[in-house]
Amino acid sequence: MSLTVVLTAFVLVLPVELPDKTLFASLVLATRLPHWPVFVGVGAAFGLQVAIAVTAGSLLSLLPQALVSGVVAVLFLVGAVLLWRSATSGPEEADDVAAGQEGTSFLRAAAISFGVLFAAEWGDLSQLATAGLAARLDDPASVFVGAWAALLTVSGLAVFLGKKLADRLPVALIRRVAAVLFLVFAVVAAVETVRTLAG
Repeated sequence: MSLTVVLTAFVLVLPVELPDKTLFASLVLATRLPHWPVFVGVGAAFGLQVAIAVTAGSLLSLLPQALVSGVVAVLFLVGAVLLWRSATSGPEEADDVAAGQEGTSFLRAAAISFGVLFAAEWGDLSQLATAGLAARLDDPASVFVGAWAALLTVSGLAVFLGKKLADRLPVALIRRVAAVLFLVFAVVAAVETVRTLAG
């Protein structure tokens, strides 16, 4: 386990997830259902999605080095473009899937939260970032811990701070900072690809 890799994954995934639809889905769920089951369900969904992303990235790392770094560069470049273009749009709203669910059991509330977040996270930028890091850094356990910690931090903020967080979140700024981070990773991976091909 590398603390540097854990911190790298945490720092990259956190700003990507803050203005994301999954934060707002967690927030909506927490307004309709008890907080702790929502947090448990959301955390479990994130854990499974991070494991899938890390596995995909690790499988990608079995390919030739130049191909891997090229694919990683494209993943991060696409992420940077999508984040920058979405910076001027408002926060993505979650569907009000939990309406009328007050009074549900812990297990049912956790299951609803798990289902909503598991579905919402597919193809998400944080999932792309996690897969790219797992392919590039060759330390799946550390990438998993860092990415999952970032996602748990975001979901904890959404569930326990709720509307206060949503009202004060500078969505455009966070998305632009995340886009720059993605661009830096894309450039590093592109340079690595050129070096590998030249060598």
